[in-house]
Amino acid sequence: MKSPIRTALVGYGSVAEKMHAPLIDVCPDLDLVAVVERNSNKCESKYPRVKTYRSLDDLLQADAADLICITTPNEFHFPMAKQCLLAGKHVVVDKPVTVHSWEAEELQTIASEKGLVCSVFHNRRYDGDFRTLQKLVAEGTLGRSVYVESHFDRFRPQVSENWREKDVPGNGITYDLGVHLIDQLVLLFGAPESIFADILKQRTNAVSDDYFEISLFYPGFKARVTAGVLVNVSTPKFLLLGEKGSYQKFFLDVQEQAFKDGKRPEGNNWGVEPEERWGKLYLENETKPLPTEKGDYRIFYQNVAQAILEGVELLVTVPQTITVLKLIEAAFISSKEGRKIPRAEGAW
Repeated sequence: MKSPIRTALVGYGSVAEKMHAPLIDVCPDLDLVAVVERNSNKCESKYPRVKTYRSLDDLLQADAADLICITTPNEFHFPMAKQCLLAGKHVVVDKPVTVHSWEAEELQTIASEKGLVCSVFHNRRYDGDFRTLQKLVAEGTLGRSVYVESHFDRFRPQVSENWREKDVPGNGITYDLGVHLIDQLVLLFGAPESIFADILKQRTNAVSDDYFEISLFYPGFKARVTAGVLVNVSTPKFLLLGEKGSYQKFFLDVQEQAFKDGKRPEGNNWGVEPEERWGKLYLENETKPLPTEKGDYRIFYQNVAQAILEGVELLVTVPQTITVLKLIEAAFISSKEGRKIPRAEGAW
């Protein structure tokens, strides 16, 4: 296949407009040529070379792209990704990939049989704070880890009209933010031995979960991930405790706000966090700021392109996301039944 790869977006909501499209546009090995929008031509007004199609069927029939990126609501991920793979197209699906783990397993089977690339947009693997945490653990700066806490808290007291807050499959904060936080920990520490969860609807009139606290248990180590939308106070993004000290980090990765502000993901300073946002190391006889590693979501699409063009190894694979999905499924069972779910039962 020639570079750049003809690339299409299916869906052009907020995340596609502010994040996927700019990332594809700046990737030298990808060429954003098509989009599926049901009712508007918003994408092509910003990217004049893009052609708009009203349905995925129309896009596939026109054979307009070789890589198709699916950014629709979660319930449509599986049928659309399957349709694209069966049509011989490489696919990127927005996280969590599918609503059910068995659906993701079917996508993996099809992709493998057809020799196609199928990856999942787990951009938060490339957050600067998470990359800093990875480096700390790899270098053993804090000694043996005994506890990690990961937050993604916001204050959104009113229920919105977003599909994530409606009564549809794959809705809620656990399938949204929980997937990110669990994926990060599994990437860092592997799959846990067991899981315990508390998943709630805290806001008045909420129809989807808007709070979770999920504990992942490892030998001699516990990880806790939590997110809520009624948190109007600063909480640490990460807290890591080890035998030699602690690391605490506040603030979200700077890339998210940059995308919201309409900045193009270009240049060497992209993803660089200012010193006032750095986390701190609390060692036995010293407390000091720790520079945050550079965040870079551009890595994701460049890797997908290289996997297609050169056969390099995918950084985000469907089997990895199947593990995360099975943990999410076990978390909902745990919350409903009020018990810890062991790895053997969850089969992750």
